[in-house]
Amino acid sequence: MEARALAKYIRISPRKVKPIADLVRGKNVDEAKAILKFTPRKGADILLKVLESAIANAENNHDMNADALYVAEVYANQGTVMKRFVAGSMGRANPILHRTSHIGVVVKER
Repeated sequence: MEARALAKYIRISPRKVKPIADLVRGKNVDEAKAILKFTPRKGADILLKVLESAIANAENNHDMNADALYVAEVYANQGTVMKRFVAGSMGRANPILHRTSHIGVVVKER
């Protein structure tokens, strides 16, 4: 049995979230929450929120024991890219890419 949570179109590049996701993959949920709480990155706060949502889904929707849960999967895939342009030199337009992420967490019971 597994429970999942997914946050879509989060305004952070997946390149910044993936190293944080690697820290908690395979860990017990209590240990993963402690790691994310003390990691000083913006992506850690977002990942913590998604993890807590997955834990709540496991307890409420699937009647799982919260003490026996572990983080089975964590991923940060690329979402849509907002393309903006700023004026460049000699009348040109320079692109600015605002990247988004789809962050997902899957928890399972041991």
